[in-house]
Amino acid sequence: MLLKTLVAFANTAGGRLIVGAADDHQVLGVSHPLDEEERLCSLIADGIAPRLVPNVEMITVDGKTLLMVDVFVSGSRPHWLKAEGPEHGVYVRLGSSSRQADQALIDELRRTAEGVVFDELPMPELDLEDLDLVSAKGLFGGISALDDQALRTLKLVTKYQGRLVPTKGAVLLFGKERTQHFSDAWVQCGRFVGTDKAAIFDHIDIHEPLPQAVESIMLFLKKHAMRGADFTEARRKDVWSIPLTLLREAVINALVHSDYSQRGAPIRIAFFDDRIEIENPGILLPGMTMEEMRLGVSKIRNHVIARVFRELNLIEQWGSGVRRIYSEALALGLPEPQFLEVGMRLRVVVRFAELVATTQVTEQVERLLACQRDGPLSVREALQQLQLKHRPTFLSSYLQTLFGGNISAYMSLCEQARSEA
Repeated sequence: MLLKTLVAFANTAGGRLIVGAADDHQVLGVSHPLDEEERLCSLIADGIAPRLVPNVEMITVDGKTLLMVDVFVSGSRPHWLKAEGPEHGVYVRLGSSSRQADQALIDELRRTAEGVVFDELPMPELDLEDLDLVSAKGLFGGISALDDQALRTLKLVTKYQGRLVPTKGAVLLFGKERTQHFSDAWVQCGRFVGTDKAAIFDHIDIHEPLPQAVESIMLFLKKHAMRGADFTEARRKDVWSIPLTLLREAVINALVHSDYSQRGAPIRIAFFDDRIEIENPGILLPGMTMEEMRLGVSKIRNHVIARVFRELNLIEQWGSGVRRIYSEALALGLPEPQFLEVGMRLRVVVRFAELVATTQVTEQVERLLACQRDGPLSVREALQQLQLKHRPTFLSSYLQTLFGGNISAYMSLCEQARSEA
């Protein structure tokens, strides 16, 4: 356990280990500190590769001697336990525990130690025709010209064996077949009924280029955010039941800092009655801590994506996004947002001051009820009115909420849906 912790410290953001103190901070001391120091240094030298040389000191607390081991983030990462080997013995620090790193994270540890940026790497199997440069130039229209020189400056293209090829960042941003190369480079949005994921009301999968995805995500959040009880007044004053500026910053942060080398799940936006969770692949970069991030320290994972977002004025200045998230929450009187490392993903939790109105009083309900005054709608027509695509979601979540327990009316529409299927 001791060696595993030291490896995790060296691979992540450093740390300090005290030998001779219990988990409850009770000072026990070590009996023979000089012998223990020598034994500890030998254990580290024999058990960890590449060679790790932490700073080991003896300190005295309450008349007892302790060993203090300071480990700094290592330029030779990834380190691993020799007994487990370089494929299975790499660990990183997540909160107060050490977690085994998968191959994608091991590769990222190696890249960051070597100063290699993932999204600046070439994709030699592709050429410029694989990029949707028409859409890209449309986004830059009125801001700057996306000519050949700009493509090089932004590192959307790079030279490889004498020819220009797209970078990974260019494909992530503007690739015509982006998800063929990066299967999880898309966004999954869901609006859930209540405060857990037991019942989903609406969902959408966003596969647009990353800069355009920002607005599509915000449109989805707005679609479910209008104060239902005061809908007309809220619409007139453009008042929303969720903090849009704060959420926009969190969305951009997720798109820019995702680890797109990971496989397994896309970026996820989960909208509950009491909070919104924005989750992206990738833990903090080595050397970064939650405290530093909150203070505005910026370490950018994807330089190409960040550069393009900055040029498109989606990012104002480096390191300002997280600080703006906290300051906006404070100004609105909201609970402090949480940044959590969950598995190998980063989750931002934005809680509301009060519950957002349920589906019974949202804009969508008012639209559906208004349409029904002119005559009953088929389920297909109702789905079109609500801009929903998933029939089971509409039946199990929406109608059940709309009819408030009127089972006969609910079952009647379910029967209609089955006959139309």
